[in-house]
Amino acid sequence: MVITKLFRDFLDSEKAGGFILITCTLLSLLLANSVLGESYQHLWHHQLGNHTLEHWINDGLMTIFFLLIGLELEREIYAGELSNLKSALLPISAAIGGMLIPAGFYLLLNYGTTTQSGAGIPMATDIAFALGILSLLGNRVPVSLKVFLTALAVIDDLGAILIIAFFYTKTLVWSNLFIALGIFAFLLLLNRLKIRNLIPYLIGGIAMWYFMLNSGVHATITGVLLAFAIPFGNGDEKSSSYILQHFLHKPVAFIILPIFALANTAIIIGSDWQENLFNPYTLGIALGLVIGKPLGIWLFSFGSVKLKISTLPEDLNWKSIFGVSFLGGIGFTMSIFITLLAFSDDDHITNSKIVILISSLVAGIIGLLLLKSILKKSKTN
Repeated sequence: MVITKLFRDFLDSEKAGGFILITCTLLSLLLANSVLGESYQHLWHHQLGNHTLEHWINDGLMTIFFLLIGLELEREIYAGELSNLKSALLPISAAIGGMLIPAGFYLLLNYGTTTQSGAGIPMATDIAFALGILSLLGNRVPVSLKVFLTALAVIDDLGAILIIAFFYTKTLVWSNLFIALGIFAFLLLLNRLKIRNLIPYLIGGIAMWYFMLNSGVHATITGVLLAFAIPFGNGDEKSSSYILQHFLHKPVAFIILPIFALANTAIIIGSDWQENLFNPYTLGIALGLVIGKPLGIWLFSFGSVKLKISTLPEDLNWKSIFGVSFLGGIGFTMSIFITLLAFSDDDHITNSKIVILISSLVAGIIGLLLLKSILKKSKTN
């Protein structure tokens, strides 16, 4: 299997970014629970204009993260794993299962309660962390497994974006929404007219973000819309999409996601934090990430192949798919992001963040140990 230079760059930046995310998370937790705790939390809640610094990070900087995800998804559709329908249906099926089953686990415990809005929390996969863990196994990991996990995580993030748009939009300001969509339509027209210069797209993207921010729909949706408006062309190194995607890799992996981690894991852990792990919503998140996510990914992958909807690459087996499915249970960035939209109560948000960190750690360790055993055996056999 041929891996393009851009995909390899994406993979490498996400792997390294995963380790930086771990470092930033540990640093943030240490600072929040030190004598500097209150000052550290206040830093992120500092008011800048009409919003806090944390809000600007989550609604502004994260839009750039979603722009990169959108560009990668576009490349996968036009020239990557998703360009061949038969090959694409395996990670698509896996992603669908990895969203539906965790949500089902969560709703079993929370349906009809005030916390049922958290069903989207265990549905997400963190690309950076998942690829970072997979990279610990080095060259033993088949290329097809790396591609499968990347495609799965990208589709998973698209699913999360759609969930945010449809289920976490509380009020709509139709005038602003129509203006944002009008700008999007204009950018699509520029694409059709074969205008390749990135400047009008970026200016239009900023304007679209502003109106989307004030429409009630989460502003990060703008990132994905802008990605699909930017010309892909033939996908070579001179295409607008390639240039922007290549430029964004390192800023997103090494600046934006670490800042997001610092701002959103400034959690003061109380002495009774263990008791809060057994609330219906925290249990739902834990079961969804650690059990529901891998179960859904593996079952839907297995089912799609057995029903001849998709095919399993020759260098993969069901044991390796099962092992990597646990890495899909590393929710972190996207799970925390959805938590902020699902809940308004500070205790719910804090408790959810704690259980997301613990569950992601557990899922990552299980996935790493399983793959270490499976891939070692596969190599020696």
